Amino acid sequence: MSFPAYLDCQDSGMESLGDIPRHWSMKRLKDVASHNDDALGDDTPEDAEFLYVDISSVNTEQGIHTKEEVVFRDAPSRARRCVQNGDVIVSTVRTYLKAIARVVEPEEKLIVSTGFAVIRPREELDTNFAGNLLLSQYFIDEVISRSSGVSYPAINASDLVRISVPLPPLDEQKAISSFLDVETSKIDGLVSEQRRLIELLKEKRQAVISHAVTKGLNPNAPMKPSGIQWLGDVPQHWVVKKFKHLLQMIVDNRGRTPSFGDDGVPMLEAKQITEGTRHPSRSFTKFVPREIVDQFERDKVHEGDVLMTTVGATAGRAVLVDAEPDYFIAQNVIGMRPKPDVLSDFLFYLVISDFFYCSLFMM
Repeated sequence: MSFPAYLDCQDSGMESLGDIPRHWSMKRLKDVASHNDDALGDDTPEDAEFLYVDISSVNTEQGIHTKEEVVFRDAPSRARRCVQNGDVIVSTVRTYLKAIARVVEPEEKLIVSTGFAVIRPREELDTNFAGNLLLSQYFIDEVISRSSGVSYPAINASDLVRISVPLPPLDEQKAISSFLDVETSKIDGLVSEQRRLIELLKEKRQAVISHAVTKGLNPNAPMKPSGIQWLGDVPQHWVVKKFKHLLQMIVDNRGRTPSFGDDGVPMLEAKQITEGTRHPSRSFTKFVPREIVDQFERDKVHEGDVLMTTVGATAGRAVLVDAEPDYFIAQNVIGMRPKPDVLSDFLFYLVISDFFYCSLFMM
């Protein structure tokens, strides 16, 4: 999207920002907003209840998406910052997570982590404009670039509020905020429609797979009862077998947890088998030291095996091993090796069908 450019501009003095309209000013955030004004004191009653927001409960897309009910005596030591309507919370730890959110009509007892800087606009900074400004890519980049530390980058709140920000006149701030309310609402509507379309396409994909592996491709084929209530009829020339008769072996590490290290042979976990993907992710985080690899030689999977998760909310998700793997599977994943007369692709589609999923939880 492109917008008309201001004809009279000036250098903002910041390379990451570039030019700004001449009638705008540049000010440090601390000059137009306060920060960390209120906090729970040590004299807070032990049984005081409140809603708590930590770093993982915030992102730039959803804002504050999770709130935890806690009692002061059991609350994390970071649960101290008080917020009010119009504040903006900006994460000062793990800044790469971009945990920034506007506080809009909060509950009376909403407390956020001390890992946030709570920015409170003064009169010359419109609260809606401030929310949009601190969520802008320019400001986020400045926060990240000024953070120190490799594995746990952080910035002091006092350094964060020294960042210079562009400041239009107050009436223009309000006009910009009103414009953004309308435009972002349109975009959010389009995103919502796309999400609904994606869900419908997922349902159609699943229906196509399930029909093909249980009814075949010929709509005119003679049918016969399968003998399985939730399967119904199948083509007359098909054979109904127990699933185990399609497999030559199952690779199962349950009860055999190897020692993990920072190097060695990768261990594939359940989180690397995600919904809607055909092959496993190679984003390994655990490794089996090479000196004990021989103990698990029989537990390696091969090209053409089908992997399926066995625990938690993701149980039943499956992928196809598309190349000779260089990894082992964790104990929350099993590998299924089809017999020579069973195509790996057919086994994969069978395992991800609604029929098979229902069979898992109806047995």
